[in-house]
Amino acid sequence: MALSKHKQDITKKNYLVEAEQKIQLQVSDKVIQIFTPSNGSVSVERDMDVQINTLVDEFLGASIANTDMAFNKVIENFTESQIPVEPDSFDNYIEYLADNVIDNSIHTSSPRFIGHMTSALPCFVRPLAKLMMAMNQNVVKIETAKAFSPYERQALAMMHRLIYNFPDNFYSQHIQNSQSTLGILASGGTAANIIALWCSRNALLGAKDDFVGVEKSGLAAALDFYGYKGAVIIGSELMHYSFDKAADLLGIGTQGLIKVPTDSNNQVNLRALRQAVADCRAQNLLIIAIVGVAGTTDSGNVDPLWEIAEIASSANIHFHVDAAWGGPLIFSEQHRLKLAGIERADSVTIDGHKQLYLPMGIGMVFLREPQFASSIEKNACYTMRKGSFDLGKRALEGSRPGMALFLHAGLNLIGLKGYEFLIDEGIRKTQYMAACISVKPEFELLAEPDMNLLLYRYIPEPLRELALQKQLTETDNQKISQFNEYLQKAQRQAGRTFISRTTKTSTCFGQSITITALRAVIANPLTTEDDIDAVLIDQIQIASELSMPDFLNLAEIVA
Repeated sequence: MALSKHKQDITKKNYLVEAEQKIQLQVSDKVIQIFTPSNGSVSVERDMDVQINTLVDEFLGASIANTDMAFNKVIENFTESQIPVEPDSFDNYIEYLADNVIDNSIHTSSPRFIGHMTSALPCFVRPLAKLMMAMNQNVVKIETAKAFSPYERQALAMMHRLIYNFPDNFYSQHIQNSQSTLGILASGGTAANIIALWCSRNALLGAKDDFVGVEKSGLAAALDFYGYKGAVIIGSELMHYSFDKAADLLGIGTQGLIKVPTDSNNQVNLRALRQAVADCRAQNLLIIAIVGVAGTTDSGNVDPLWEIAEIASSANIHFHVDAAWGGPLIFSEQHRLKLAGIERADSVTIDGHKQLYLPMGIGMVFLREPQFASSIEKNACYTMRKGSFDLGKRALEGSRPGMALFLHAGLNLIGLKGYEFLIDEGIRKTQYMAACISVKPEFELLAEPDMNLLLYRYIPEPLRELALQKQLTETDNQKISQFNEYLQKAQRQAGRTFISRTTKTSTCFGQSITITALRAVIANPLTTEDDIDAVLIDQIQIASELSMPDFLNLAEIVA
């Protein structure tokens, strides 16, 4: 009996081993199949493409801006944390994506989604994205990006020329010179701004005599060697929050970010800027850079770049322009004068996913001096060797995809005149929306648009006459702000249209107050005047249907 039981155990064990081996074989077959390129008349990948294309067409064909599912309900679909043991089928996964992700995603390409700097993409992006992913080039070095490295440099040089317009021989000398850097492609405008200030800090506190430089010794030792009591970055109070990140990462702390007040046009106050420079010099502080803003993310206003360039030049300070949003105005004959002085900047940031209509992940910083980026160069024995052509040696990121494909394609397939049309139309339609708001009693235009961002607010009926006569009290404004926040959230939840919100400083009875503003971004080429009308009508309808929250007692306001 004992022997028989032993045989049974062995048989069972063998069976389990064979079953496990069979499962492993099935898993290995599935995994190998995932990596095997398509071939033959029957293709699994082709079937996948059909399913994906169907989902894409349905998603892009939707006219709504959002679904009406509450966000806390969406979260409930993503609470499982166990990784599946075996590979699932593509069909099952696509069904999961469709039901849980795609059906509840924001339609950023909708012509009535006009609240953020994310818009419709040109049709060539989708097939090129497949090509880029299939090629899987790593632009950190030429051993993984033989053609993509010079291809990226060419695309960046094309943009550099648009900004600085140096002579032909300059670009012939530097476009493919491994020791020159006309531009650096990064993951976004934030990284591009950080890179620009990183270059400036390292150049100012570089190696000298027996001192090894800031990159090796650190900021405290570098400032001590050069005799400074600290370091700062100076710019408008409306600087992008990426400069807070830069100040943090560069070791000067956000207290080292000197934010200069702005005027009623949301432009930096030049007198205050000059005073800030003088104060920092008097305190023996190193000024890493003066930052000019070409298109604030709140309202789209442009600092007086030429005058800032004069201030920076006379004080021998690095001048950086954050043109992540407004930079593409250089394509427009009609509007490029708003950027007058950008060509004097030592560095310029432009973000491709904004008004170049490219996918996210294409931030660029352009450098007036081709050797300036040598101050951040890093080398490694197995990659990015000194003197090599490798792009990763002068960049913040290491491994990254060939996103220059989209930039190069956009510059060629849209071209100068195509981008000019896009810029001009966006501003024209914004001016149309401003005109509509100005004649509607329900709304108040808060600022004339400088480009294609617009700030306005809804005025509840009992307060319209006071608003028209400029007699609103601070309490009135507070309650109007609360109502606009409530309205914007209700519009977002309804999902038919979308406008974002921000805050703006305004003057009331001689005092500065902060008010909530509705913020429109007219960047989608597919947005028509009818769509703009529909957005405003939707807001008026939603406002009329809102049951006023407790904090907005209309009788109390009237009193």
